[in-house]
Amino acid sequence: MRLRNITGSREVIAQSPYVVKEAVLEKCPGTWHALFGNSNPIYIEIGMGKGRFIHTMAKEHPDINFVGIEKYSSVLLRAIQKMEEEELPNLKFIRMDAEDIAKVFGPGEVDRIYLNFSDPWPKDRHAKRRLPSREFLGRYDVILKREGRLEFKTDNRDLFDFAVEELEPAGWKAQAITYDLHRDEALMQGNVMTEYEERFSAMGNAICKYIIYR
Repeated sequence: MRLRNITGSREVIAQSPYVVKEAVLEKCPGTWHALFGNSNPIYIEIGMGKGRFIHTMAKEHPDINFVGIEKYSSVLLRAIQKMEEEELPNLKFIRMDAEDIAKVFGPGEVDRIYLNFSDPWPKDRHAKRRLPSREFLGRYDVILKREGRLEFKTDNRDLFDFAVEELEPAGWKAQAITYDLHRDEALMQGNVMTEYEERFSAMGNAICKYIIYR
């Protein structure tokens, strides 16, 4: 269960040098390379949680710019604390709702998108809120380079089946699909585990993953 209410978390976020401020976000589309001060590829994680995955990725790949996006202030606070312990120049954070993703990045500005253990929104009436839904795939289609890839991991088989079924109507194709990531030697190469992945896999839950493109 995600922490959502820590007193003072919004104030900390507003003052943090690692978080792109809301006033700046309005001017960000098409300017991310300038914001990072280089022309390196831009990888984003939507719903980054406490930031373990993206912080590790940024540390291991200093030649790539990473942007972590999280809706909940109290969770983003944990990622900020990681950065305070170990600053990385190629990592920035945004506090925002993923529905506004196409307002923050310009057309074709992103090289890769990661979705890790997203909220399943189990009720049918909430299907459009699921991050791998065709509605969100339409948003990703705008900001992702034509040769870009999207990677999705979850232990929720119902959500994963839904995500796979959404690909064809949304105009996406699967480059790779596995229903047991930790037994897939090829896809496990370079795999960085999130906090949830470590916990769920230790419980014996199979981790599903796909890599998709248009």
